[in-house]
Amino acid sequence: MSTGPGVDPRSVDPSAFGETTLPSDPQALAEACGRAMWARDHASQALGMRLDEIGPGRAVMQMRVRIDMLNGHGSCHGGFIFALADSCFAFACNSYNQVCVAAGCQIDYLAPAGEGELLLAEGVERARSGRSGVYDIRVSNEQGATVALMRGRSRRLEGSVVDAPPKP
Repeated sequence: MSTGPGVDPRSVDPSAFGETTLPSDPQALAEACGRAMWARDHASQALGMRLDEIGPGRAVMQMRVRIDMLNGHGSCHGGFIFALADSCFAFACNSYNQVCVAAGCQIDYLAPAGEGELLLAEGVERARSGRSGVYDIRVSNEQGATVALMRGRSRRLEGSVVDAPPKP
């Protein structure tokens, strides 16, 4: 799954494809959640991020470092690296069609990233129990070097990411 600016909003609604129920396959459901969230995620879109993969409890995203993302040392500002990791975390923890938000995050910055570098965030679920989840996100550069490691704790709220379409 690769999404970027200009996502067709019809891809969010299963009824746009003649479906009358949400997918029962966990992978298909995760992809539907990814499309729905991406269509509403103006922050990630504005930062030039792309959702490359999503599955139950996991996501892969990327972002190219732009000149307007550089700090006073000429490297990518940590806030933008965190934003990429946080977006990846959000897609991973919302992939079960249950609305989740961050309860807390910790990030460790391990290497700088420069202008033009492509950053890849890979998020994976480590634990999910009751309304809580724990996810690890690794941000790396094009050479595979780790730029940052983030651990996110999620909290499930009421509601679903993708609503079931009305029955005919």
